[in-house]
Amino acid sequence: MTPVAVLAACFLILACVISLPGCGRGDAPELGKVTGVVTLDGQPLPEAQVDFLPAAGRPSSAETAQDGSYRLQYSADLDGALVGPHTVKIHTAVDGRVDRQKELVPPRYHAQTELTAEVKAGSNTFNFDLQSK
Repeated sequence: MTPVAVLAACFLILACVISLPGCGRGDAPELGKVTGVVTLDGQPLPEAQVDFLPAAGRPSSAETAQDGSYRLQYSADLDGALVGPHTVKIHTAVDGRVDRQKELVPPRYHAQTELTAEVKAGSNTFNFDLQSK
């Protein structure tokens, strides 16, 4: 290798090493793990969308399982929600789902939600017992 090629290779390696600290999860915000169960009139509510909306920052969401359980995801590779207060919205009519056009959940739980949650660092459990009347 010529001295110029060696110097160029050194600069390339140095540039890679300097840029590495920005990669990975070092920049991830503080999240709390969030799980729970959603029921409607005492029965599990399957295939419902659960959204945790912080005052600032990215929301977290989940879809309930057949038993009404959910686990929030902040992103494709991070579970949880931002630590702090959240407005919570729960609904069943999901855009693009032909089989779920009728909303089963009253507006007070999504459009004019009255649900809130305070996510703390660590594990959190928020169960929501919704009433249709």
